[in-house]
Amino acid sequence: METGDVKKIAIVGPESTGKSTVSKLLAEHYDTVFVPEYAREYCSKLTEPCTWEDEINMFRGQLELEKQLLPLANKILICDTTFITVKIWSDHTFGKSPQEVLDALPKHPYDYYLLMNIDLPWEEDPLRDFPDLREHFMDVWHRELQQLNANYTVISGNNAARLQNAIGAIDEFLKQHQPQN
Repeated sequence: METGDVKKIAIVGPESTGKSTVSKLLAEHYDTVFVPEYAREYCSKLTEPCTWEDEINMFRGQLELEKQLLPLANKILICDTTFITVKIWSDHTFGKSPQEVLDALPKHPYDYYLLMNIDLPWEEDPLRDFPDLREHFMDVWHRELQQLNANYTVISGNNAARLQNAIGAIDEFLKQHQPQN
């Protein structure tokens, strides 16, 4: 299969909304691979607060990881977040985004986005920072996706329902976007 034929599906949203869990389960369901969140591994090794250069490194790392895994995908590639997260965190933390990230946004589209809703309870994690800003970041995600003119669906529900809602949305997307013979 040509990598250009692979549909890239991004699982995005605020912190603690089940992105990683849903990404892994979707990859299993569709018998494909998923691109893990590069920033999670990167940040787990930091001993100081995240810097501007760290944000750029996470952007580059996420793109490289996706590039490495794309040829292994079976019709769809599930991406546990995207580098849009770097833009959102940079805007929030530094008041602006790296130009390299801004330049890449329109050149690196995803075919479909699942925006995980904030209806799950917050789970503490040393790599999570903003339990009181979930509504704010949900609004930011809507704005970012709308600015990209992205095709996206909000996914709600607890545990099994969330996964089934994600599968239903992807199945519908795939049905609408089958290649014409």
